Amino acid sequence: MPNKTIYVSESDLPLFQRAQELTGGNLSAAITTALRRLVDVEEAKVEGFEEITVRVGPGAGRRQRFTGVLLVDWSRSSAERTERYRVYRSRSGKYVVHVKRSAEELWSAGPDGKATGWRKHFSSDQQWGTTAATATLEVADDLDALRALVPAELHAQVAALAEVPVVEDLDI
Repeated sequence: MPNKTIYVSESDLPLFQRAQELTGGNLSAAITTALRRLVDVEEAKVEGFEEITVRVGPGAGRRQRFTGVLLVDWSRSSAERTERYRVYRSRSGKYVVHVKRSAEELWSAGPDGKATGWRKHFSSDQQWGTTAATATLEVADDLDALRALVPAELHAQVAALAEVPVVEDLDI
């Protein structure tokens, strides 16, 4: 196996020691993993993509990361909530759909069978609450699969952009 020597400044030594601890004592594996990720991110930038991190799940949720380019940012609302759709094209050519849904107000019916809401009047047997805001991330292999994940109006917008290259080299 080839042997490479790297020189580490005194101020960077704690960083290298921590990397070695996190990878079970194998500094070479830590460096290789970091370099592999660096090369992947930088090659994607050259191709016109960017690293995208989104939150998924209820409330603050957890984070998920991928490499892609934003195609459409589209929103809609109803009386109960708002939804924001962001559709990306991933580096591998798939469509990534991130949907953020606002909290939703839930009301039960009052004595007359109607949900009245607090602005009108309270009933002794009325109940209410809210759901947490939530976000999802789904992946579609192609435009046909995307159709099932987004509203028809949004699908039409994405389809119109589907063949637009991320980076177009001009001979000018």
